[in-house]
This record gives sequence, structure tokens and C-alpha cells, in this order.
Amino acid sequence: MTQKENLLNLVILLPVYNDWECAAILVRKLDSVLTNDDCRTQVIFLDDGSSSPLPRDLVKDELKNVFSVQSVRLRRNLGHQRAIAIGLSFIHHQRPCDAVLVMDADGQDMPEDVPRLIHKFRDAGSRKVIFAERIRRSENWIFRLCYHCYRLLHRMLTGISVRVGNFSIVPAAQLATLVVVSETWNHYAASVVKARLPHDTLPTARGERLAGRSKLNFVALVIHGLSAISVFAETVGVRVTLAILALLGVIVALLSTVVAIRFGTDLAIPGWATTAVGILLIIALQMLTMASGLTFTILFNRNSLSFLPIRDYQYFVGDVEKVYERTG
Repeated sequence: MTQKENLLNLVILLPVYNDWECAAILVRKLDSVLTNDDCRTQVIFLDDGSSSPLPRDLVKDELKNVFSVQSVRLRRNLGHQRAIAIGLSFIHHQRPCDAVLVMDADGQDMPEDVPRLIHKFRDAGSRKVIFAERIRRSENWIFRLCYHCYRLLHRMLTGISVRVGNFSIVPAAQLATLVVVSETWNHYAASVVKARLPHDTLPTARGERLAGRSKLNFVALVIHGLSAISVFAETVGVRVTLAILALLGVIVALLSTVVAIRFGTDLAIPGWATTAVGILLIIALQMLTMASGLTFTILFNRNSLSFLPIRDYQYFVGDVEKVYERTG
């Protein structure tokens, strides 16, 4: 196989919201860690409805290894995960390539890990989605505590342990599947798992922001976490329903105990059994209502198809601008 045949046609997708200073630094860092011997690299910034315009001098110097830089502006702000769904669909439809590398533009997904992801991707036969697995985080202890609580909740509700984010490389074959997975609209990484795409992980550390401060607040982080859980809504619904039925079994056992004490012994205080039975029946009826509601919701959702990325992405794509293209 010749060097040209072994060249990876790579597109790096970077969602951006008003973070152009970080974006400019990141392009230079990516150019320094990539080589033309391995990849023909294009960078696409997905402008998620930024209020500050794209700087005309985003790329000031000649790049050695990045072939081109483009900006795709969305017609409105969609949020990180939905922007990624739009970007993946845009690339699949209009920028065919061998693989897409998804990463944050703020530098917390470290450029130095990009060659490692590519190497792992090649070692897996260029057929698996390779995620960067976070083994060490850079945030404060409060965030880490909340994150561990979230991971526990996610495991309890879905049965799946989570330790990956957006930083990943996706082969073209799996990209063709992702763009017809409706759940990609809610959460990219979770949709890969939900679609049962072959994937693997690479241990990495979380980096520091290259400039400025994060625009994500606590509410946005909670929404992000709940979006990941919502991808597995059917599994969550079934698990919660089974838990409710188990609690109903406990209530039935308690009712039986109350009745046995009331009619089989002289221990019952007058009026106690009636009150206890009434309270337990009310709780049981509420749980039955919740279980029935969850069951019908699951059945209804299985018959509905909402957002389909490959079909609907074009409604959100606005201007496409060429930021940089290498000459020669």
C-alpha cells in the first residue's frame, strides 16, 4: 500500500459558541501535532449561533499540516449536542471523508491526544468509534463530586457506566449510521452506545481552557446530563416500572401484615389498622398510576420518529465560509 493510499482523509469538527480566541489557538496547536504523512486534515468550526462574528484573521499564519479551515454557521443556537448532530450530518452529506474527529474548541480536549486517537483508530482497523476516556479531570472538587453522583444515577437508571464525552473519532461507515439515529439530536456519545455501534476507549486527561472562561453554567450541565439519560428512555422507563412493581410487592406484604395483626392478634390499637391500610392503598394506587403512565409513554415513543439528522439538518445550516485554505 502506497503512502497516498494510506493517507487518512480526516475532518475535525469543532462546535463553537463565541469562543473564537480559543478556536484560533486550537487551530495552531492542531497544526503542530498533525502530520501530512498520516492525514489530509480539514477543520470545520460549527458556529452555534454565536453573537460575536467570525474573526477575519482567525488563521493569521500559514498552516503546515491543516489543509483547510471552514466555518459553518447555524441559523440559531441549538446547544452543544444538537450542534454536533447537525455538523455530523453536514459532513456526511457535503464533505465526504474517511473519519470525523469531534472535539471541543476550548482546549479541554487536548490537541496532543489527537494523534493518539488516530493511532488507536488505525489499530482498530478504522472500523470503531474511539472515545477519549476521562481518567483525570481538571475541574474543582464540587464539580467532580456532582459528576460522580451523576455517574451513579446514570448507572442505576440505564445500567451503563459513563466516562466519555464528545472527544472521539468516527469512521465514515459508522457516521452513515449515526446520521439516521434520532437520539443523536439529544446526545452524541449516548447515541453511539444506543445504536450499538462498535466502539472503544483511549485513556486521556482533561485539559485546561486555552483562554477565557467557560460559558456553561450548572443548569446547562444538568440539562446535558439528563439529555444523555433521555437517550435510554425506554430502558429507564422499564427499570423504574420494575422498581415500582417491587415496591408494590412490599406494600402488599405490609398490608397482609396489618390485616394479620388486626384480626389475628390483640396488639392493634383501635383505628390503627384502618389508617395504615388507607395510607398503604393510597401509595399503592399512586405507584400503579406511575407504572401505567410510564408503560404507555414507552409504547407511544416507540411508534414516533422525531428529528432525523440526515433529513432535517439542512434547515439549520446557514452560511458556509472559507476561513483558510493552503496553497500548493
